[in-house]
Amino acid sequence: MSVRTDSSVPHRAGFACFVGRPNAGKSTLTNALVGTKVAITSNRPQTTRHTVRGIVHRPEAQLVLVDTPGLHKPRTLLGERLNDVVRTTWAEVDVIGFCLPADQKLGPGDRYIATELAGIKKTPKVAIVTKTDLVDSKALATQLIAIDQLGKELGIEWAEIIPVSAVGDKQVSLLADLLVPLLPESPALYPEGDLTDEPEQVMVAELIREAALEGVRDELPHSIAVVVEEMLPREDRPADRPLLDIHANVYIERPSQKGIIIGPKGKRLKEVGVKSRKHIEALLGTPVFLDLHVKVAKDWQRDPKQLRKLGF
Repeated sequence: MSVRTDSSVPHRAGFACFVGRPNAGKSTLTNALVGTKVAITSNRPQTTRHTVRGIVHRPEAQLVLVDTPGLHKPRTLLGERLNDVVRTTWAEVDVIGFCLPADQKLGPGDRYIATELAGIKKTPKVAIVTKTDLVDSKALATQLIAIDQLGKELGIEWAEIIPVSAVGDKQVSLLADLLVPLLPESPALYPEGDLTDEPEQVMVAELIREAALEGVRDELPHSIAVVVEEMLPREDRPADRPLLDIHANVYIERPSQKGIIIGPKGKRLKEVGVKSRKHIEALLGTPVFLDLHVKVAKDWQRDPKQLRKLGF
């Protein structure tokens, strides 16, 4: 398939967001489309807190991906705020991609989201069957039929239903091909080299948070927040050997969680530092000195003041 870049093809640009219940593969798909790690991915649900935008540049189009947190029935104030973020985002984008994992039957969570989607009339919706590498063709066919049925039942007209595997890189660029025509005609919204418009400090905080979650999957699912206090170039360094000093605080909800994050003799925190530093250096393209501290912010998920302080 040749891409026509002559002037007879109008340039399109706009925003797409992926929705789906937590852990439906939204962030992994964003990363696969952009080709760089921008959204944080974790096999723990509910790790994306910020609307991270990944930007896909093409000669004839620019697709800006807005990665919203998973929509769920809220149990805390943080949960309610996250859901508000989702709804606001849906109202502002040009196309919505509903991610449904191929390896899980449609459940009440999917129906809850689909019902919400049915209420958003104008925005085109694409059903994306993710994680197709985990199932055989028969199971995939069953899932595709179930999604088609769900749309009919709720009055959603899917613009497309497309199976993808972000991990196996199957049909990922085809997905971009299908999303582009649904965008409005528009000049590019971001400069050519940009991959995301998130401020660097937020992305750095997300990378640290992802590394901090790695080792403590089950013990501290959502009670970790990271705030980057400052990022400063180290003075008196030769121009060819720059060093960026990053000071960050890892916040947890209770003193008893401190030991879990720090680990015996500080081993766990050290691992978090080493792991996240590698990703941060790759992101910023410069050597980094990372200074991490663990602090307690009591019950921050339920406290509006703390939520504001931690950037929610």
